Parts: sequence; C-alpha cells; structure tokens
Amino acid sequence: MITLTVDLGERSYPIYIGDGLLGDKELLLKHIPGSNVLVVSNDTVAPLYLEATLTMLNGKHVETCILPDGEQYKNLETLNRIYDVLLANKMDRNTTIIALGGGVIGDMAGFAAASYQRGVHLVQIPTTLLSQVDSSVGGKTAVNHPLGKNMIGAFYQPRAVIADTSTLNTLPDRELSAGIAEIIKYGLIRDLPFFGWLRDNMDKLLQRDAAALAHAIEISCRNKAEVVAADEKESGQRALLNLGHTFGHAIEAGMGYGVWLHGEAVAAGMCIAANMSAQIGWLEAASVDNIISLIEQAGLPTQAPAELDVERFVELMSVDKKVLDGVLRLVLLKAIGEAVITDAYTHEQLVAAIRSSYPA
Repeated sequence: MITLTVDLGERSYPIYIGDGLLGDKELLLKHIPGSNVLVVSNDTVAPLYLEATLTMLNGKHVETCILPDGEQYKNLETLNRIYDVLLANKMDRNTTIIALGGGVIGDMAGFAAASYQRGVHLVQIPTTLLSQVDSSVGGKTAVNHPLGKNMIGAFYQPRAVIADTSTLNTLPDRELSAGIAEIIKYGLIRDLPFFGWLRDNMDKLLQRDAAALAHAIEISCRNKAEVVAADEKESGQRALLNLGHTFGHAIEAGMGYGVWLHGEAVAAGMCIAANMSAQIGWLEAASVDNIISLIEQAGLPTQAPAELDVERFVELMSVDKKVLDGVLRLVLLKAIGEAVITDAYTHEQLVAAIRSSYPA
C-alpha cells in the first residue's frame, strides 16, 4: 500500500493506494469517529462493492443511499435523496458519509457531507480511474445546473481517500480511457517526465497492467496533493488543474450531461487548448502533435463534436467558474509540462481555436 498526504495543517488527510484495500476493516474504521454511517453509491457500483464495504462497517449503524448512475443525475433533485435518508434516520453531526463510486458519487456525497447540518465527516472510496487520480482528492464537491457544470458546490475535504486499485478490474474500457485523460493532464501542466513515461507506457495502462496503473495513480495523486496543499481554494495555481476543462465542460453541457464522459470532454478540451496555445505563439507545432498523438493513443476524442456549433460553444464557456469580472481565464500551455492561467487572448483567437477543432 502507498500512502500519500494532502498537507492542509489540522485538516490534512491520507490517500491510500493499493490492491485489496476494501478488505481492510481497520483502515476504514480509524477514519470514522462516530457510530452513524451513510454509504452513498450508485446502481452500477453497489452490486459490485457495497457488500464488501458494509462488511468493513460491521458494528456501526449503517444506512445506504443508492442513486442512479450517470452524469445526468448529478443535480439537486438527486442530491435531495441523500438528505432524505440522512433525515429519515435522524443522523447527527458525528455521522460519516462514505462516497463509494466514481466522480459523480464523490461529488454528490461530498456536497451532501459539506451541507448536511453544516458539515459531517466524509470518506472517499473512489472506484473509477478518473476518481482515483483526480476527483476524490482535493475537496471539490458539486452538482450540475442545466446552465453550467459544477456551478453549485463547496470545497470540503474528506477524512481519507481509499483507492482500491482492484476495483479497476470491473471498469469498462471507455471509463478507463476517460480516467487516463486526467492522468495525461498532470504531465501536460507540471510534470514533463511523467508525460514521457505515459508515451512509453500507454499500452500497459490500456491493458490494465497493475504496476503501471499503480504508478500512474501514485504520480497523479502526488501531483494533485502538492497543488491542493499550496492552493486549496483555487485562488491561484490550483486552477492549472483545469487544463481542458473549460472547453470540456462546454461540450458536456452542450451535448447533454452523460452523452460524453467527463474525461472524453476534457481530452478534446486539452487538444483545443493546445491548438490555441500554438495559435498564440506559445506552443510549438511538434508539441501539439505529441499531445494529440498521446490522447489518440489513449482511445480518447481529439476533436469537438460537430453537433455543437461555435457560437453555442463560446456561449457555454461564458458560464464557468473561471470567469472573473466578466473575463474568462483559460489554462493554456507554454510548453509540455508548463501551464499558465491567462486572459491574454482575443475573442477571435478563441473562436478560431474552437473552429479548427471540428472534424474536417
């Protein structure tokens, strides 16, 4: 087992990465201070891993809330089902909510924990690659609104993240590739050697080589933990973690939540960001080719959906958390391994970058 720490002073917490952690009762129980536990999962993950989780919680008063699976359910209406279970069972402020699932479950269970009785305990047990390398770490919790993704939420840190890599054995290939998008992101924004490692080992990741996956998860979590420790509330460098996300969120909202997986939209978004970085004169053409090639190798989309026209694309981007005083800041690349947050671009450059990303 690998143990990393998100260093936030008194609110620091561990990230455990290893095979078979869902069988380690003591590992989980030491992060549950009270007797009441609510396990939040979905109807895809629960049949696979709920029983093992409940076995670890023997001796606690445990309730469950099983939600429908999919980004399209990441909304206030579905969130209310979590509150219903908490209230119906008179769960108190010493309750622990366990998020058992991917990024959608982690976000919704996390937001419920942040807001129920103004804050109860939270433990993340991510079961997808994307959630293990990104969304379970750092305390971002939210639900979507029809007009914008993740626009209603809170920063709320868990007591622990338990990433059992054996859960990836049941992950569909499409979900595995979607998680790799977030892994590639770390190489692009701050870790050039990792980008090189990904180019050499992408086939091993796609073949679910255990050692390669464990290494990629560890390096990704280490990068994210360092960024979060330096900038928890995204007032500065943490925004670099959003490379490709502003473009990607527009794709998700424009196509309808759940049509494109989050990682797929981010992958296309990173390609648009790379192209725009080259148009501005920052990124070399060869680097753009290397980025697109790696994303293609991961089995991910590199182009915007033809169904979403440029005008609608730009409109959706204007509803984004990175808009400050009416100005949209973008994460672009000076080089592979060096990202910047900037508003030093013209509307025409933005439109041209999006337009050039459509299939010919």
